[in-house]
Amino acid sequence: MTQPLNSQVQDYWERKTCGTGGEHTGDLEKHSPEWFRRIEESRYRLEPYIHSVAQFTRHRGKKILEIGVGAGTDHLQWARAGCECHGVDLTAAAVETAGKHLALYGLQSDLRHIDAEVLPFADDSLDLVYSWGVIHHSEKPQRIVAEIYRVLKPGGKFVGMIYNRRSVAVAKLWLRHGLLAGKPWRSFNDIAWNHIESIGTKVYTIKEIEALFGSYADVRVWSILCHSDTHRLPRGLSQWLPDRWGFFNAIQASKQAGK
Repeated sequence: MTQPLNSQVQDYWERKTCGTGGEHTGDLEKHSPEWFRRIEESRYRLEPYIHSVAQFTRHRGKKILEIGVGAGTDHLQWARAGCECHGVDLTAAAVETAGKHLALYGLQSDLRHIDAEVLPFADDSLDLVYSWGVIHHSEKPQRIVAEIYRVLKPGGKFVGMIYNRRSVAVAKLWLRHGLLAGKPWRSFNDIAWNHIESIGTKVYTIKEIEALFGSYADVRVWSILCHSDTHRLPRGLSQWLPDRWGFFNAIQASKQAGK
């Protein structure tokens, strides 16, 4: 019997909490203060644009939810900014790691080990929901997007990122697993499903994301060129690549007031 997709996704990330691989932490002791500091340094060195998209410090006192807390690095920024923090993750490993990360700095959050396709929050109860590179791993991303809309207060905001199909990163994977493997007919969707992190990863165009968030107001989506696009490319070439070919589709959207 085939294991449900979300169970396969969970198994993958239980073994490999996002951002905690040896390429980030070396041989440092897991959950040690230096281990956490190395993770934070590595994340924002590789993805410095997270700060400008999330705007952590602009939401002091707001009730925020992060979907997919991972190692808790972004969650730490929300807590440092004085937000009332809540977080959910499909894996117990991430909930444990994020909790220890915050505790290192004397900070706390309501962290829960659950599937975000059904959120345990009341209607119209949150000021902001944040999710960086998580929704595309779900079996049914549309359910998560609908749940986010439900729990946001009227006028509340969603901020996040979903992978871009029309990107250099996906094209490089197609070159490796499609063209050079003698299977040039494989689609970018098929390549992403089978070769980007956990099984079942989805990739979207900007128009597809706009449709996914069609019930929201003030939807803004833009692509960001990231390390997955430029890794192992000649520096001269990577400097000329346009952001519209970037692997990360950043998203900002609002729940309509009065809805």
